[in-house]
Amino acid sequence: MNKDRPPEPLDFFIWTVEDVGMWLEEINLGSYRQIFKENGVNGEYLEGMSMFTTEQILRFIRRCHMKWGDFITLCKELRRIKVACLKGEQKVRRPWWAPSCLSVVFVKAAKRNRQSRVVSLKLEP
Repeated sequence: MNKDRPPEPLDFFIWTVEDVGMWLEEINLGSYRQIFKENGVNGEYLEGMSMFTTEQILRFIRRCHMKWGDFITLCKELRRIKVACLKGEQKVRRPWWAPSCLSVVFVKAAKRNRQSRVVSLKLEP
């Protein structure tokens, strides 16, 4: 992602560890930036958190030394991003690593794939 601006929410599933750190700063959880980096928490990992068992959640909280309230904030913000993606409220754009000649192809694929990326949201209460 561009280092001068925050990562795009639509692209959260392809966020790097650095992108996750920038997002943590945005949602006032920047104190966890380093520990998330050390644990390799990227966008793909965040996307998979909705499928965590209680044991995996507790292990994650212990490993990252998170407070319960901060974990709840993290989950609420992830859900907000997923809902925005599902509703199509986020602008679709080419990721930083894709050549500009693929912009149209990527945007079309992203629009088709938008709902499949947030399928876990539909399973949550």
